[in-house]
Amino acid sequence: MGNKLLRAEHEIAHGKMLAHGDTEHIWGWGTPAGQLRAQRRAAKIATGAKLGPGVRALEIGCGTGLFTEMFAKTGARLVAVDISLDLLEKARGRKLPPDNVQFLEMRFEDCDVDDPFDAIIGSSVLHHLDINAALPKIYGLLKPGGIMSFAEPNMINPQVFIERKLLFLRKWLWHVSPDETAFVRWRFGELLAKIGFVNIGITPFDWLHPATPERLLTLVGELGFLLEKAPVIREFSGSLYIRAQRRLSA
Repeated sequence: MGNKLLRAEHEIAHGKMLAHGDTEHIWGWGTPAGQLRAQRRAAKIATGAKLGPGVRALEIGCGTGLFTEMFAKTGARLVAVDISLDLLEKARGRKLPPDNVQFLEMRFEDCDVDDPFDAIIGSSVLHHLDINAALPKIYGLLKPGGIMSFAEPNMINPQVFIERKLLFLRKWLWHVSPDETAFVRWRFGELLAKIGFVNIGITPFDWLHPATPERLLTLVGELGFLLEKAPVIREFSGSLYIRAQRRLSA
């Protein structure tokens, strides 16, 4: 219990720090390249989760609501949770339609919202959680056949590996919280299967760095699409797209 509380305290403190700065810039979503990355990522998550009118979805770690706003455009009904009240204040400032979007302050592992959900979604959030507690929680909150759809950092990517493994660098990396990690594709797939998920798909993607100059976006983007299809090389992509389903029956 102590480690869980300490982890939660770290995330709340990190959220406060992020909220008091230019949050989207710190996360890398504010640049021209970052905006393109965010749009592509949101589209992957939304399409994989089959978001649309009549779909009830839970978004974990909604932060400032950047992705919530994009998900809401599908017409899905969203419950968006985050542990950081400071970040949620920014999310609520977006004034999204209350009939479609509900923001809640809570630690996901303690989430007691009404279930089941058609989909559970998120961008760059699972690696902040106690994954051994979070994944069974996701499974339990999904209706039979429900979909989890996430984009997460790829541990095999050199930059991600350095940020997560060279801990002495953390004091200079504002966007990295004390306890966060990243995932290795095949190991994460094995964990999902062990919990009971089926139709598991984990795909490496994203070679567009947020610092890419605007004049090079088209060139780097096209090169990135080629690298995502190249055997072996694609494994070093910056992100993983993760999709899996709860079994239709026990």
